[in-house]
Amino acid sequence: MGETEKRELIAISAEWSIPQLQEKIADAITGDGPALSATQIENKFVDSNIALVVNTSGSTGEAKSVAISTQALIASTNAAHKYLGATPGDSWSLLIPTTHIAGLNVIARATALGTKVIDNRNVSDFVDADFISIVPTQLHRALTSDAKLLEHLTAAEAVLVGGGPISESMRKSAADKHVKVVTTYGMTEMCGGCIYNQKPLEGVMVELNRDGLIRLSGPMMATTYLNDARSWQNLTADGWFQTSDIGEFTDGKLKVLGRADDVINSGGEKISLTAIEDLFQKHFANTEVIAFGIADEEWGEKLCIGLTTNLSLSDVQAKLIGINSPKEIFVFNQIPRTTLGKVDRKAAIKLALGK
Repeated sequence: MGETEKRELIAISAEWSIPQLQEKIADAITGDGPALSATQIENKFVDSNIALVVNTSGSTGEAKSVAISTQALIASTNAAHKYLGATPGDSWSLLIPTTHIAGLNVIARATALGTKVIDNRNVSDFVDADFISIVPTQLHRALTSDAKLLEHLTAAEAVLVGGGPISESMRKSAADKHVKVVTTYGMTEMCGGCIYNQKPLEGVMVELNRDGLIRLSGPMMATTYLNDARSWQNLTADGWFQTSDIGEFTDGKLKVLGRADDVINSGGEKISLTAIEDLFQKHFANTEVIAFGIADEEWGEKLCIGLTTNLSLSDVQAKLIGINSPKEIFVFNQIPRTTLGKVDRKAAIKLALGK
């Protein structure tokens, strides 16, 4: 057998306008142009079926360069549009970075519907669209301080919220203000969100392994890690992608409990930091919070929380009791987050320790 046919791979330029990027993504999907990488990468060529290369966040180690095929991108787009009831001519609003799969998906989906992406980043007046994709931080701002963004969200048929969990209080607040939220869960390796409102999109399969970790499969699964093919083989040996997220099923719905590495051991008790944040927001609605652990002689790892508002430790401990009770509160100017709005626990620890 001969070698696999290759195609050129070029990095997306920050100088491209959104219309230019949309045109080049369309050409990458059809094969009329080179494959595109969201970041600079050493590879100059990829297999001919690869359309996009997108880096993972690298929050638990070196970022992986995820190679996504044309077929996977189309499968993801079609499944999302079927769930949303989107039809040709419908529009998408771009509010998130195009360096990540979520932003690139917005462009690919608009292209599939035959419309131009509405670039609503860094504007003072939003142009309405049928569908919007945002991160929890943006939803929080719309509900608490940004009236124009809230108006933009309420005008949409659906607002996809991904990149991290939202609390029940935030979901209820959004519903009360007529924002049609669709929660999404997924990762770059599955071409972005593939679980909508806690249920898999068409073609997606989900299960839990013996340790409660989520496994996913479907036609939108990526092809490989360009910079770590061995890790990809280990994670997908049986055709399922093994995530690092802990989940559980309740009434047929998948609840993501957090990353396996978001658990600390404090005083011999395992504590989910994501669960602490959810519990906190049940008692202190619409208050941003980040939970993290700091090495401690007495506790092993001391449960701490970071806030942007002044709450006394005693007030918080009165609501979060037992093993869920934080030992210390830090007040930050803002909650440290990644570019996609996920809380950055490593950065929080550094801030707390003054590093």
